[in-house]
Amino acid sequence: QVQLVESGGGLVQPGGSLRLSCAASGSIIRINTMGWYRQAPGKERELVARITNGGGRTNYADSVKGRFTISRDNAENTVYLQMNSLKPEDTAVYYCNAEGQDASSWYPAVYGGQGTQVTVSS
Repeated sequence: QVQLVESGGGLVQPGGSLRLSCAASGSIIRINTMGWYRQAPGKERELVARITNGGGRTNYADSVKGRFTISRDNAENTVYLQMNSLKPEDTAVYYCNAEGQDASSWYPAVYGGQGTQVTVSS
């Protein structure tokens, strides 16, 4: 099994910054793509950003391009989301996501965290 634990959410004023972290732990064999999704009240969950294992390829939702940066530390199985110039419409629960494989299965799987609340308000 693999557990993902997010941290770093909170309340911030418009224009402010937050840095989210997500650490994977457990019987990990490998972690491939990692990413962040978010879900605002009354809306569907959407992809925010994701990053490949080597970190050489990233992609972002159009709404966050130029403001958010995803990065990862493979040695620590941790992914980060640096969020700058935050807007009220960024308010949502942010979920970490990882694709990989653990020792409990022969097959790859997708793992998800419990989410961390980000609220952008004055």
